[in-house]
Amino acid sequence: MILDWKLADEALRNIKVIGNENNQPVDIIGSVKGLKCIGIGTDAAVFHYHKTPNYVFKVYSDQALKKKEVEEYVYEHLKGSRYFPKLYGNGTNYIVLSFEQGVTLYDCLLQGIPITEQAILDVEEAREYVRSQGLNPRDIHLKNILLQNGRGKVLDVSEYIKKGNDQRWEHLLWAYKNFYHYISGKQVPLWLLEVIKHWYCRINLASFVLGEFPGRVSRHFFRQRK
Repeated sequence: MILDWKLADEALRNIKVIGNENNQPVDIIGSVKGLKCIGIGTDAAVFHYHKTPNYVFKVYSDQALKKKEVEEYVYEHLKGSRYFPKLYGNGTNYIVLSFEQGVTLYDCLLQGIPITEQAILDVEEAREYVRSQGLNPRDIHLKNILLQNGRGKVLDVSEYIKKGNDQRWEHLLWAYKNFYHYISGKQVPLWLLEVIKHWYCRINLASFVLGEFPGRVSRHFFRQRK
């Protein structure tokens, strides 16, 4: 019996994901009717195919095929957890995951959709589950957390075999507890989110004083509005 997600295999062979240097997002060559790109990263792109609506296909560049093996390994260890997509299978250069409805926390900020406390608690529990499986929850940020009917789901597990704490989630958690109530339900301009991202990527974590960051953002925001 042919697995139903295999219906997308031929369509996926007609597109090519090209990696770029300097950690830039991949490029996509080719197109197929009914095959839609719904996400682009630095190692892979995610596609949804109209003939297989319950699945998504994460297609890797040739340079990132080892990342494919890593993600398969991690998803197998996280099997059964409601906090992550389900792994269904793989192809030569892709893995097959459950299609997850929802809005990323990044888009919640853009659209003024309130981020529930339960979603934040779900991410905390997801991180504890990852650790219980002998893995390391890293690279958890606004664009790889989905809000699903008030609950949280974590996407992209590609860094969970790396060591060390990148502190990205800890900083987001601090901002949610200390700052988010001022903007909950309000649309945050795209330019401001990108400014914050730019500043954050340039900071020296060793000397970073977290409490000073919101003030810097606020001063910039109000200066721009004058």
